[in-house]
Amino acid sequence: MQSLSLDQYERLRRLATTWEQDRREELAAASNANSRLSVDTLCFQTFDAGPEQGHEQAYLAGALITPVSLSLVLVPAEPGNPAPQPGRRQAFGFPSGRYPFTAECLSDGTWLWRCELLDDLSDLDAAEEASRLAQRLMERVMTPET
Repeated sequence: MQSLSLDQYERLRRLATTWEQDRREELAAASNANSRLSVDTLCFQTFDAGPEQGHEQAYLAGALITPVSLSLVLVPAEPGNPAPQPGRRQAFGFPSGRYPFTAECLSDGTWLWRCELLDDLSDLDAAEEASRLAQRLMERVMTPET
């Protein structure tokens, strides 16, 4: 697994900040929002979608934790790639199987593919638990089905 560059870590940090700003009202109104969690991008690694999936670009694959959900996300590994139409759906193959993603664009022009896997994190007691959950998610996603 190739480690991320400082620029990529900074882009992921900005993505989390922008995501939280863009959805502040939505998160505040959610009845199942966990006040012990904030928006964070965790456990990212490089991921080559490959031409068999209609993409020739590399992505960063990881977890997006919010006070209400845990999602598997794909972010372009390099900035400046053209964004897909927001709301477009696309399945991506991972070692563990195929996952359905939806394209999302943020207010700063950042875009990502997102696949929500859990829509209720209200039972987590701390950010550390969310981090461990993200680690388990990425281990399972990146491990081939047996």
